[in-house]
Amino acid sequence: MATVEVAAQPEGTARLWRRMRRGDGLAALAFASPWIVGFLWFQLYPIVASLYYSFTSYNLLRPPIFVGLNNFRNLFTHDPLFLKALQNTAIFTLISVPLDLAVALLFALLLNRNIPGRSMFRAIFYFPAIIPSVATGILWILILNTQGGLVNVLMQKIGLPALPWLTSPQWAMPALILLSLWNIGPVVVIFLAGLQDVPRVLYEAAQLDGAGPIELVRRVTIPMISPVIIFNLVIGLIAALQTFALPFVLFANKQDASSIGGPLNSALMYSVQLYSVAFQQYRMGYAAAMAWVLSVIIFTLSLFALRVSGRFVHYD
Repeated sequence: MATVEVAAQPEGTARLWRRMRRGDGLAALAFASPWIVGFLWFQLYPIVASLYYSFTSYNLLRPPIFVGLNNFRNLFTHDPLFLKALQNTAIFTLISVPLDLAVALLFALLLNRNIPGRSMFRAIFYFPAIIPSVATGILWILILNTQGGLVNVLMQKIGLPALPWLTSPQWAMPALILLSLWNIGPVVVIFLAGLQDVPRVLYEAAQLDGAGPIELVRRVTIPMISPVIIFNLVIGLIAALQTFALPFVLFANKQDASSIGGPLNSALMYSVQLYSVAFQQYRMGYAAAMAWVLSVIIFTLSLFALRVSGRFVHYD
């Protein structure tokens, strides 16, 4: 029987090959081959390699040495900076993501009304998303400067004291959370697209029943755009957990390259610490372990959000 199976396998392969030659299989495979090669080399191979390196001690100069689960064990037991970065990232995500969604939905509701210059306002809200993150960081360093920054100057004009936004452990994280509102333009646009699909007849029926503006939003708008809300929630969650450019530019100490988390590491984010471990300390195996921990956290939270959303999201 084994001989029959071995003989049948090449025959089946030859039959499949002849079928592909007669049809469009070879042409399709040829056109798809650049993407296939790119996926295998630039995506699949780095993923597999990083998983292997996460179990090794590797510094780019010497061959990797297999250490098993030591990297993961050290992360949670002997690395206070890892735990600090994880805590800061959790705080930033838990506050900034709901805040960004609420403010973006509010602006989307306003921009969805027939107001003069609506198209111009939509473009203005989206404009910050196309500005490079480094330029944005430098701009906010100047605006939030304790001495002479625009925000503190305006606060002093109205009798409020100047605040050390970027130099105080108490204000570094709140400043970073508030600055996350700068990039809500894409979220506003997505909300606007969802609002366009809400049938007007539902609003008219609710108004006939005596619903006011708040009730219309609560009873009609939010349930009808709930798929858009969960989409923005998951995307915002993933982005917040990986935030890098803005905190790195805002809090990187130019005189001390090892100080990249702001005052007393109060704004040390996970991705920034990962960058420091990989490209300043050259501990690639340890950094790969950090990357996989972050991947598991993102996957778990995203899956949890999607599973829980089934009770609240309406697709009909």
